[in-house]
Amino acid sequence: MRKVIANAWMSLDGVIQSSGSDDDPSGGFRHGGWHIPYFDETAQRWVVEGYRQAGGFLFGRRAYELLAGYWPNASDEEQALARPLNELPKYVATTTLSDPLDWANAHVLQGDVPEAVAALKAEDGGDLHIVGSSRLTQALVQHGLVDGYRLMVMPLVLGGGKTFLPEDGAARPLRLVDSQVTTTGAVLATYETAGTEEDAPWRG
Repeated sequence: MRKVIANAWMSLDGVIQSSGSDDDPSGGFRHGGWHIPYFDETAQRWVVEGYRQAGGFLFGRRAYELLAGYWPNASDEEQALARPLNELPKYVATTTLSDPLDWANAHVLQGDVPEAVAALKAEDGGDLHIVGSSRLTQALVQHGLVDGYRLMVMPLVLGGGKTFLPEDGAARPLRLVDSQVTTTGAVLATYETAGTEEDAPWRG
């Protein structure tokens, strides 16, 4: 059985909105591209390593359309990152797109999304990585389908914007697997889930 790993580039207050560009100014967000100054060689190697280990990717519609419009035409210098994104299977949670999708090896998740993802997890193969899809991540977390996290946490507070995880009042313990600090002060942290709310350390 394979795992679902959520990837995010986030501010210290959990914002992921428009991290790499100004593609989403909704809600009056005006800090597009905020993560770019923190993306040093250490962070690049870490992201490439994670994508190379993936067995496939999970996207929401917006993230899919944004990435599909860029990575198939990536430059030679970007191929280390572009290759796994272009070549590996991609599964898209959407009610507005339909197969066949334009990006190679991309498919629409059919029917109920949590059920479809649970079925993919039951298959043999490498882990499935969610990339840049906050609403999809939140839904899968709430259904207990996310098994781990790869987070790049920037030394920055944005004060508002779309956040990464559900705000539903549920406690979800995690276990730190690995961490390192980049030259820009960003923290690269890998976590795995460590049970349910009943397993939280303060429950005794």
